Formats: sequence, C-alpha cells, structure tokens
Amino acid sequence: MDFKQARFNMIEQQIRPWNVLNQKVLDLLELIKRENFVSTGLEKLAFTDCDLPIRVNGTDTGEAMFSPKMEARILQELELTSQEKVLEIGTGTGYMAALMAQQCAHVTTVELNPAIAELARNNLNKNNIARVKVLEGCGFSLAPTLGQFDVIVLSGATPIMPTSLLEAVNPLGRLMAVVGKAPAMQLVLARKSRDGQLITTPLFETMTKVLINAPKADEFVF
Repeated sequence: MDFKQARFNMIEQQIRPWNVLNQKVLDLLELIKRENFVSTGLEKLAFTDCDLPIRVNGTDTGEAMFSPKMEARILQELELTSQEKVLEIGTGTGYMAALMAQQCAHVTTVELNPAIAELARNNLNKNNIARVKVLEGCGFSLAPTLGQFDVIVLSGATPIMPTSLLEAVNPLGRLMAVVGKAPAMQLVLARKSRDGQLITTPLFETMTKVLINAPKADEFVF
C-alpha cells in the first residue's frame, strides 16, 4: 500500500473539507504517521473516515480511535502553544497524545485499561515521541492529584461537562470534550476566565463512546 498517497488523499478529501485549514495541523498529520499507531492488522485502514477498533494482541478491547478528521479538528480547535501543559483522559493508542506533544510543552495522558496503556507507551517509544507521560488509572479520579494544566482533553464522551476537572484547569485554560447523550452529542470547548467563570462553545455535533467513569447528569448541580 502507498501510505504516502493514502495520507495525502486523507488530508485533501477528509480533513480539509471538514474545515481543518491550519497548516501547522496539516503538517503534523504528515509528520506523525497514523499507520504506526493503529492496531496491528489495521494499517491499511489507518486513513479511512471512521473510528477504528483498538486491539491488543489481536483481542478487541471495546475501545476505538477517533476518526482522522475528528482528531485533526480537535487539534485545530485547541490552538495549543509551546508553553502549555496538557492532560488527556483516554490515551487509546497514543496517537492523539503524539500529535499534541508536537505543539505543547508536555502531555500527561491517563488510560484506564492497563493493556491499552502499555500499547500506547510502546507506540510512542517506537515513534520517538518525547514529552508524553502515560499513566494508568481513572483520569477523572487522578486529575485533581496531578497538578494544574492549561488544557484538558477527553478522548471520549461524557454525559455532562465534568466540573471536577475544571479545578485542574489553569485560569484562561481550556477543557474539550464530547458532551451529551446519544443521539445528541456535541464537541464542546470550555474556556476558564481569570476569575474562574466558564465560557462554553459548542463546536459541532458528533457521536462517540462515553468514557468509563464519566460523570452522570444527576451527580452535579449547576
């Protein structure tokens, strides 16, 4: 398979038409080889417009990678800077962390499934990705113990915006998540003002699996 041509087609036929026009993001999609992060045996599907299952040693974990256009759009909307620290909840194969690490100071990524966490570590190491630390555990529980971050990204859905995570976001920081219940989910970018107020911006409708341990609507009162 001609991966170079397939990557070019993905960018021109999927990514650009989905309003991803930031050249730095497009360059990253060329730099970080997605086929190196998909599960073994799925390399030829790395550039298809769909979520891909995450398999460890041939066994389906029940988890999936975002589609390429979803990953690219998230990266563009985050507008990461070189001084920022990022927390990702839901590591998956490590691809999203690898992309973000090229634009920020450091990524801490938390994965609940130990087998997937080890897969991500191996992928990141094999691709010489620096400035990423993979932790095992529940990101929602660990976040308050990990310090402050400029950006928190959920690589999965949550029924409501997780207010407990906002305490770990620095003033003027951002939290991005797919929020809602099927079939009404939206990618939402929440910005934290200097005085701690939250400004939320719905970006677009989408659908993805809800993260394990994500907060439920009846657990919080706004």
